[in-house]
Amino acid sequence: MTAAPTLLAIDTATGTCSVALCVNGRIDENSEDVGTRHSERVLPMIEELLGAHGITIRSVDAFAFGAGPGSFTGLRIACGVAQGLGWGVERPLIPIGNLGALALDASLQNSAARRVMTAIDARMNEAYVAIFDVSDAGGAAGVAELVAPSLAAPGDLALLAARWNVDTVAGDALAAYAPAFESLNCTRLPAARASANTVLLLAQQAYAAGHVCTAADAAPLYVRDRVALTIEERRVRQAVAAGATP
Repeated sequence: MTAAPTLLAIDTATGTCSVALCVNGRIDENSEDVGTRHSERVLPMIEELLGAHGITIRSVDAFAFGAGPGSFTGLRIACGVAQGLGWGVERPLIPIGNLGALALDASLQNSAARRVMTAIDARMNEAYVAIFDVSDAGGAAGVAELVAPSLAAPGDLALLAARWNVDTVAGDALAAYAPAFESLNCTRLPAARASANTVLLLAQQAYAAGHVCTAADAAPLYVRDRVALTIEERRVRQAVAAGATP
């Protein structure tokens, strides 16, 4: 009988830094609210978790990370740490979408959930949103993406949920844009969140299916690729708006 793989997951997409380790089929998680101190805490937290199980980083078969969307800096930290560890011990990486991990958490909190819309505050009066079928999510393999992660204005969230017959909405956009959800008749889970634990549960299924990548090929899923214009881009835009030749 093949032994269960030893997997390590990292999630730093929010103000919470979490790492999870699966050894012999058992999952343990370390989680801390660190604000912006992810880069200071993530490696010590990994060392503590490995030490608690008496293993070293070379015992890990693959490294999973919350790929996003989320805090740009946080996503880069999780991806970069996973890349460094994977590169150092020549192990594959498993990028896991944070909205999918959030959908899994919603299904664990609400066993009646069948179709979940995950929505988190993206700032700039927008939300990161995706929709998942979790009808078979007694195991993580049952989280099936129906609508890929995208940006949505608050006024579009209820329309999207109604179009896809969503029965559960999860994520902090419920609090950030509360009026947008007033017309929806569904279960609301504003405290549901993605974490290293749910990232790891999805990573187990991905690893079993061979859905891994090399450290060199791993990348965050930003969704919003640009949040600021360069000085030159602003100059050109202003000139065009004024009717001048840039």
